Amino acid sequence: MTLRELRPGQSGVVVAMRCEGALRRRLLDMGLTRGTLVRLLRIAPLGDPLEIALMGYELSLRRADAGKIEIELISE
Repeated sequence: MTLRELRPGQSGVVVAMRCEGALRRRLLDMGLTRGTLVRLLRIAPLGDPLEIALMGYELSLRRADAGKIEIELISE
């Protein structure tokens, strides 16, 4: 499952990233590392971007970038 498949209120743990280069480095620098707990807060009215909560702060990600982050869903 990817981060973009979450529904608002759902949580998951990052297990892998399917990206390289500058995007991968940027996501790692923002705290999206393996084992990080993330929760989808909301989706913008037109579907892009997504707002997620992780490590005590909120982060907005483009839907395309969120699709490159593999997560394991945590049961609700």
